[in-house]
Amino acid sequence: MSAPTGGEITVHRCAVRVVRRGGWSWGPDPRGLVQRVLDALPDLLAAEFGEHLTGDGPDLEITEPVRLSVRLAARGGGALVPANLVLDRAASADPLSAPVPTPVPVPAPGPAGPSVEPSTTDPATELPVLAADVPAPTVAALFEELTARDELTALLALLPEETVRRYLAALLAEDAGEPADPGTPGPVAELARRLALPGPPVTRAELLELLGSPRGETGEQTGSAAAVGESASSGVTAVPRPAGETRVGSVLPFLLAGPLARTGYLDVIGPALSGVDLPGDAPLFAAALAYQVLGEPQRGWRRTPEDDLAAATFAGLESVPDLTTFARRAGPALPVLDGVLALSLCRGHEPGAPLLVAGVDDGLLLVDTPGLYPMAWVSTVEGLLPHWAACGRPPVLVRDGPLPPACLRELAAAGVRFLTDARPLRDDPLTRLRSRTPLWTTGGVEPRLAAGLPAEQLDELTRTLFAGHRALPLAGDHALDHSTALAASLALGVIAGQLWGGDTPVLTLTRFADLEATVRFERDAVRVKIPLGRRHADLWRGGALADVPNVVWLGGRTLTFSGG
Repeated sequence: MSAPTGGEITVHRCAVRVVRRGGWSWGPDPRGLVQRVLDALPDLLAAEFGEHLTGDGPDLEITEPVRLSVRLAARGGGALVPANLVLDRAASADPLSAPVPTPVPVPAPGPAGPSVEPSTTDPATELPVLAADVPAPTVAALFEELTARDELTALLALLPEETVRRYLAALLAEDAGEPADPGTPGPVAELARRLALPGPPVTRAELLELLGSPRGETGEQTGSAAAVGESASSGVTAVPRPAGETRVGSVLPFLLAGPLARTGYLDVIGPALSGVDLPGDAPLFAAALAYQVLGEPQRGWRRTPEDDLAAATFAGLESVPDLTTFARRAGPALPVLDGVLALSLCRGHEPGAPLLVAGVDDGLLLVDTPGLYPMAWVSTVEGLLPHWAACGRPPVLVRDGPLPPACLRELAAAGVRFLTDARPLRDDPLTRLRSRTPLWTTGGVEPRLAAGLPAEQLDELTRTLFAGHRALPLAGDHALDHSTALAASLALGVIAGQLWGGDTPVLTLTRFADLEATVRFERDAVRVKIPLGRRHADLWRGGALADVPNVVWLGGRTLTFSGG
């Protein structure tokens, strides 16, 4: 190998390892992910060894391997697909040894490269610094990242028009312009296309004019447009929890954070609430999420003091206020959270595996198999179709139960191939199969799939997580309940897969619901200590106790787990 010239680094051996922790998919372009890492490698090396590349003085040789771990994020920030980038490298020249540099976070090389976690210590004082010191992700950053990942169009297909209009207004309020490359559609143009507008609005006056009528027609400004510039604060006083130690009766809410962080869900909560002017209400959403896995309300509405304490501690609050106003204000943001969750499941859906459909709250619950991961709750068959198409249009198994009227007929009319144990009506275009139990089909579905209909497990899932455990049991609108139930079911299912290789989310709920923990709030971290025993050992071996950095509702603190 030729001797290096001034300002160059010669690498004798380099190993790049990209590790995915959790999730179902490497994304739409796995090879492109690796190529992005390789493209960023020269800049990472230059940033690490820049002080030695002055061109003056003797050459430097590092004889020991140097390992640098970097959190890799998708383009545009937001870290929707967390991973670890590990670089083992050695720079060489003349035989002069030097100590191995201490691994430090390396700045991102530019917009096209992977972003890196900010430093968690203050160099001047060596004291921890909260990740909240870093500006929170905005709606523009979230949608630009989805655009870069070619997922914005798929997400918009799942969103109702009210949500699309709210986030279009939020993007323009943040001065989110079009991308530098005119050939790449930006989020504003994509949102305008989703609303069938003649063109993307470029001024606030044009935005108010467009949002003042159902389809962007000129006319008198309505309440929708008038609400663009005003704050939508929930009006709820939430007191942060002070530093100290608290004993909670159930650690289960805290266990949800790890799987949701690895799937990118936690990174979306802040931008989603910012889009409806509720950036500081993430703790209220966390409290609702906690209630989904705590005890069922007594007499249909009353919660035990132990459950209230566990929910407040998980949310980082002194106590949980009434969530009714927050649920109403946050309504337009929930489809964004649900859509990101659904897309992650759609990307990981096994080709050929059927989807399950069950009736819940006068709507339809779409469930992925295997593992019984609830994918989406929709009020109509029309709302179910984009999810079905995103999964590759697989066969569907429809469970008998409280299905919406004409559900079977509408599914058949949309071209969905399904098999059901629900008795069809006279006009439903179904034929009966020759089987021991009554089954009907549209045709095009293999009869052997009937044996794979987990009727009892599906009924238990809907009864437990979508009917029994509710954040707002007395509310007329259960949108917040459905949204948090989807997230909680996903996390519980991931834990079940980590510990037992499958099974159902309900099994995780029943086995860990009464596992106590001690929670200590510190300046830079929230530390959860679980009693040693069989359940702690199972969680530890299964990888369910990994640290969760930058938890949005904990002020950017890191959530850590230990035994004792």
